[in-house]
Amino acid sequence: MLGQEVAPMIPDYANLAANERTFLAWVRTGVAVIALGFVIERFNLFLLALAAGAGESNLLRLHRLASPAGRYGGVALVWAGVTLIVVATVRFLRTARLLEDRALHQPRATHATLFALSALVLAVAGFSAWLAVG
Repeated sequence: MLGQEVAPMIPDYANLAANERTFLAWVRTGVAVIALGFVIERFNLFLLALAAGAGESNLLRLHRLASPAGRYGGVALVWAGVTLIVVATVRFLRTARLLEDRALHQPRATHATLFALSALVLAVAGFSAWLAVG
């Protein structure tokens, strides 16, 4: 081992790997939101098809379950998931660029991120309450 050179490690590898893990977690969350929206929208379509073939006694109950909120809510979740993946990609690339730069940077304010997250949580809570009340 004496006299042999060791291959250099990637500088700041721990931070680069953490950035990549965070990005992949956001992508996984976005894919899960897209899948949930797709399931909600398809289940709503299934209920409408079931209502079309059901008898008169079950027709009203199935039409109540298959509402436009399910269709629009599913499509909204698909778009929210796509938006989540796009925002995660932009943040990943920005953070990777900042990590490659050796200069010191001031942390950016996260007010916009917190506002967007609060708006999303309130929208989901409102939509859930609207579906529950019916």
